[in-house]
Amino acid sequence: MPRAATGTKTRRRKPSAKFSVGTIKGAARDIQGLIQRGKMPFLRFPQRSLGNVKYSDKVGYFELGGREVERTLTVNTVKTFAQTLKMMALSKELIEKDDIATKREAYYVSKNWDDARFDDQPESDTVMEDVEAFFRVNREQLGFIPEEKGGEVAGRLKVLDRDRTTGRQLKIDLTRFGSGAYSIPISVEHLGFDTDAKFILAIETAGMFQRLVKHDYWKKARCILISMGGVPTRACRRFIRRLSDEKKLPVFVFVDCDPYGIANIYRTLKVGSGNAAHVNEYFCVPQARFLGITPDDIESYDLPTHPLKEVDIKRAEDALKNDPFFRHHKPWQKAIRKLVKMGVRAEQQALAKHGLNYVIEHYLPRKLRKREAFLP
Repeated sequence: MPRAATGTKTRRRKPSAKFSVGTIKGAARDIQGLIQRGKMPFLRFPQRSLGNVKYSDKVGYFELGGREVERTLTVNTVKTFAQTLKMMALSKELIEKDDIATKREAYYVSKNWDDARFDDQPESDTVMEDVEAFFRVNREQLGFIPEEKGGEVAGRLKVLDRDRTTGRQLKIDLTRFGSGAYSIPISVEHLGFDTDAKFILAIETAGMFQRLVKHDYWKKARCILISMGGVPTRACRRFIRRLSDEKKLPVFVFVDCDPYGIANIYRTLKVGSGNAAHVNEYFCVPQARFLGITPDDIESYDLPTHPLKEVDIKRAEDALKNDPFFRHHKPWQKAIRKLVKMGVRAEQQALAKHGLNYVIEHYLPRKLRKREAFLP
């Protein structure tokens, strides 16, 4: 862990599943010590960007590079410095009380911080991420939770949870949810799993997920269906990772064929992001493979398309130029260049051109018979 105020060499440690109030107190004592010695207090953070990550197949996710950003207490930075310390203090309070605060609630708590209060939530979120990166932990360990849902799950799976009051184990059978689905909680570390499924299918859109659930695709394919709802939340990614690791299940990802589905949704699930490189080790699924939809699928299945927008082309070009994952994999470079040359994008639902259940009866069975051809 980078320490705040040793005034000497920055000390590091790997992210840990355990975190304590003592770690926060230690950082505070370092800052206090510098001030008492008449020195300028400072905080060091890892630079959170694609420019400060590295990728290799051996590791399987984006790792932080060595670049750091130093925040020193000056006239110009006094407010941000104070906000950072107040956010640490709020985290300490939450951990001590075994409580939680949503990102939105943390923003409103700051309204009691006088001149250190946040003017808007993006400002609050950034400081929270700074604190998370400083301690090399995820924000849930600091007591901060997201607003969004973690994703939905259906299929051949029993989730083992605990009754909060009695501590008794609860076995939640997802095959008995009828037309509904199990919602992934914000923290999944305590969950256990029981399944005879053959694979996990992670799906971008709620609409496609609902179609597969409606027609019991998970029964036919002996699988577990997970709705990511766009870029998957940390809880969703961690759920998939733990389930896949513990039950040795392959993970196949089914998203729209556009630069966003490829370079944001799929890539974030598989290798993480530059902004969260300090916790990618826990919140990515290196074993995930890209089932579709691919640029080749657009041609093979004669799918209806929409023109690529300027923002799509920019995102594709940025992935080819700056993203370590795509720069590492030539098959992905070829696929993205082909998509840009075609100048179109296709949605999952475009398969409905051939019939509402074509995806269940033809597309998915054909793709799954040729898993060796999946993009990395």
